[in-house]
Formats: sequence, structure tokens, C-alpha cells
Amino acid sequence: MARLSLKRLFVFCLGLSTLCFLIITIQVLIELGQFEGKAHKHKLHLKKDGQQPVRAWSFQDASHLTRMGAPGGSDGQYPVIVWWSPLTGETGRLGECGRNKCFFTINKTYHNHPSTQAFLFYGTDFNIESLPLPRKAGHHWALFHEESPKNNYKLFHAPVITLFNHTATFSRLSHLPLTTQYLESLEHLTSQAHLVPLSQKNRLRRTLAPLVYVQSDCDPPSDRDVFVRELMRFIQVDSYGACLHNKDLPPHLKDSTAMDERGFHRILAQYKFILAFENAVCDDYITEKLWRPLKLGVVPVYYGAPNVGAWLPSNRSAVVVDPDESPERLARYLKRLDENDQEYEAYLEWKHKREVSNQRLLIEMRDRKWGVQDITQENYIDVFECMVCNRVWENINRQKEGLTPKTWQARASHLRCPPPRMFAFDSGPTSRSSLRAMWGPSYDQSKREARALHLLAERNRNFTVDQFWKQVFSD
Repeated sequence: MARLSLKRLFVFCLGLSTLCFLIITIQVLIELGQFEGKAHKHKLHLKKDGQQPVRAWSFQDASHLTRMGAPGGSDGQYPVIVWWSPLTGETGRLGECGRNKCFFTINKTYHNHPSTQAFLFYGTDFNIESLPLPRKAGHHWALFHEESPKNNYKLFHAPVITLFNHTATFSRLSHLPLTTQYLESLEHLTSQAHLVPLSQKNRLRRTLAPLVYVQSDCDPPSDRDVFVRELMRFIQVDSYGACLHNKDLPPHLKDSTAMDERGFHRILAQYKFILAFENAVCDDYITEKLWRPLKLGVVPVYYGAPNVGAWLPSNRSAVVVDPDESPERLARYLKRLDENDQEYEAYLEWKHKREVSNQRLLIEMRDRKWGVQDITQENYIDVFECMVCNRVWENINRQKEGLTPKTWQARASHLRCPPPRMFAFDSGPTSRSSLRAMWGPSYDQSKREARALHLLAERNRNFTVDQFWKQVFSD
């Protein structure tokens, strides 16, 4: 009987606990719904120049931040940081950055909110049609752009990059350099997990070319396909991608998502050389095209960042292409390495010894504040957000102490690439020849767009797309 009573008591307590949990959950959902769905009233204001009206938002107080756990500081609120061109999809999040906290959101209605301190931009989606103007004196602008210049050329000119206070780009000179964004760790680099013995590679040469090329983004600004097509006249190349295709991958590896699969790596590791050609030629723009062959124990034949030597694991770990020398001369050198085991092995000595002698690379990987595919470390987006958050707080604290706020300013060197170069030799049409002729004029046009955007941003008032293009072609 006593056991039965205890059982009933247990069932009663369990049911009561479940009911309480449901009530609390419903309350939380209601609060979240109020926060997500809260409508801000807006007014329409005509611009002084008589153009089309633009929306100007009026705000209620920030009490909803308090309910979401985002108040703080002496005025009862945390700084608000808005992802203006979102890289994240978070409507609202209180981020902790050491001792500091900031409220991050993609909600653009915070533009004129008194707590808003900074605006974050993702370079690929940076759009002239929507900028947070007018820009208040204390507003920070921060740019995150880790991708190729072909994604948004106008960012790569001084008039635009200098509009920003803070930068995270592939350039080692930016405030948060992302140069090693495709390298997980030195352990991955020196690993011999995929290394194929040279004796086996020599046997495989009966059926495989000495070089392999895998690209499906054809005719990019680097003009790599034209160079490789010319190179193919003098040395055999197995090309698995859509560009210059002459060899098929197994069906299950044909999808672009299979590029990181072990089966694909096993195929590449059998080759002596991988043509590692970037889609653009800029200092510090180094992608997986370089790191992948180094990790696999294959010698990269690299064309891309002119300063790549500053990032290689040793001073003899890659064959660096000189664009001023002919593909025929490069082919002769690669044939010599293919036929001479001792000379070829010199390029893999660092791999066999598992030694990285490049001090710059060692220091960069040791001091890097973010990780790649490492759940024990912050990712570079979080570190970028916290860099801006901490700088915002630094100025808040300086003002409290009666000090002049600190100013950060991006420089032209934080994101810069030379004009695209087309190779002079012509070895026939490429797979998408119409794109090849586009990059030079696109680059020239982007310089005009950059000047126009800088001028309109300095006027510090909203502008229409028509006004922008009128300014572009008025130069």
C-alpha cells in the first residue's frame, strides 16, 4: 500500500513538473514572438532634392532589449551592432566578447536607434542600393570580405575600402587577417595520411599524367585556363573539372560537394603535381588550391598570390609560376622533375620530415585568434564581431573618462588587387570565352563605381540607384 502511495505521488509530481515546464515554454515563446514581430512605426520623409521618398524609422524605447536579456552599461543598454549586409541570419543575439557584451542583429530598423554603434558588411553582398545613411559621427563601419575580388570589384579600390573603420579580409595587412582561412592547422599540413610513395607514383605514371587540373569555374580574372591550355601543348595534363575537361572522375565524385571526400583526395594524391591556379592574382589571396596539394603530399604548381613565398611551409615546397615566362619553359622544368627522383623529392623533403621552416607561417598559426573546423576555437566571424564590439566599448569607456574617442581607419592596402591580366598567347577558345573578355572592362568600371560611391557616401544622405549611375558616368 505504501509503495502504491509513493508511486501516485511520483506520478503527480512528474505531471506538475511537466505542466510548469509547458507554461514557462509558452511564456518564452510569447516573449520571442513579441520581440521578432514587434512592428516599428515609420514615417515617410521627402529628400531635400525632391527625389523619391525614403523611409526613415522612428523607434520606441529599447525596453524589449531588457526583456531579451540585452541591457547593460551605465545607461541600462548594451551597444547594438547591425549586420547591414548579413553574413549571419540571427535576428537578435547578445554576444559575449570577453568582459564586453554587444547586441548583434540583422534588423535594419535599428539604423537610427540611440544604442546602435556599428554596422557590419559582408563584402560579397555589399550593395550600393542600401547603405546606413546618414552616417552619424560615432557610427563604426566594418567590412568582412574573405572572397575573390571578382565577387565585388569596387571594394578593392581605395575610395571604397577607406569608407570602413574595421576590416577582416584575406590581406595580412587588414585589422583581422584571414590569409590562412583554408588551413586547419600545421598538423594537417605536415600529416602524411595521404602521402603516396614516389615509387608508386612512378608506376602510376603509366596511366596518369604527371599533372592534374581540377577546375569548374572557367575563365576567371587570372586567365588560368588560357595558360593551362597552352601548357597542355607541351606536357600531359589530366583535367577532371569542367574547364579543359579530358578525364572523368568516378560518378560518385563528380559533384562539386565531393571535393573534400577521401576518395577524391586519394585520386589527387597519386599525381606528382597539381596545377594550383587561383581565380584571381592578389597578394595574400591564397585558397585551398595551394593548401590541398601540400596536405596531400603533392607538389603544387602554383599561380596566384605573388607573395606566396611568404606563406609556403618551406622555401622549396611548390613550383611557383612566373607569368612572364612561357608555359613551354615551365613544361620543360616539370618534365625534368618528373624524370629525376632526387630533384622531385627535394620539393617534398619538408613533408617527409614534417618540418615547417617558414617562421611567418609558424607565428601566424600560433597567434591566430580563430580556428578552422575546430569546435574548441572561435570561428573567424565571431572573432570579427568581437573585434568591433571591443573597439566600440573602448570608445565608450574613453568617453566616460573624458578622453577623445579613438579612430580606426581602413587603408587601401587592406583590400587591393592589380588589374586582371590576360595572357598574350592564344591557344584557341576556352569553354566560356565570353567571360574572359569581361574582367578587364569590369575592373575599369569598378574604379569609376568606387569613386562615385565614395563621393555619394561623403555627402552623407540617401541616394537612389539612378543618382549613383549618373555619378558613375559623370566622371
